[in-house]
Amino acid sequence: MHILAKAVPLSIALFMAVPAANAAIVLRKYEYFALNGRTAADLDRELSRRGPKLKTTGQRHPGSTQMRFTNRIKYGSDGKSCRVVDANIVVHAQVHLPRWNQRRTAQPDLALIWDTLSADIKRHEESHIVIARTAAGNMERQIKALPWRRDCATLKNDIDMLTSKLMKQHDLAQLQFDKVEGINFESRFERLLTYRLIREFGGQKP
Repeated sequence: MHILAKAVPLSIALFMAVPAANAAIVLRKYEYFALNGRTAADLDRELSRRGPKLKTTGQRHPGSTQMRFTNRIKYGSDGKSCRVVDANIVVHAQVHLPRWNQRRTAQPDLALIWDTLSADIKRHEESHIVIARTAAGNMERQIKALPWRRDCATLKNDIDMLTSKLMKQHDLAQLQFDKVEGINFESRFERLLTYRLIREFGGQKP
């Protein structure tokens, strides 16, 4: 993987985020892995060696987010039938991000590229959380909307099947997001880098 070789130069399968949705609850935990190096090649090598390995691909990436969903569902029964009184889904997200130890003493051009890249990595991981949060909110609404069942055991079984279906949809949405982000990375990163150049140097290269 060569991350800092196309814009000094730079390339990678990276990611952009979207605003957070108002749905469900998310509990975040951040962990950082250290990178050491003075050149773009050093950072490429460090990301390839130290980046988190994804279970789905077996490959190392510049960032990752591990998530799990927990639910708390309240049932109500009148002795003849059972319904959902309330449903709360919590998304637990553990985010792994890179931290470059030599950032403060780096050359301005490489520092600028790294700042752009690391911000994009974080936005991408936050986007995964947004997708999960939206899915959790949808899950809550659909569970609450389930009609009365003859007993709570039947209702619980229906909830399990619904949850399984919605989790598959969530997983597909996450995969599709990564696919689109990977395809669009180079053009997106170029725009981000140009914007940062204009903002920090008035359009002049550092």
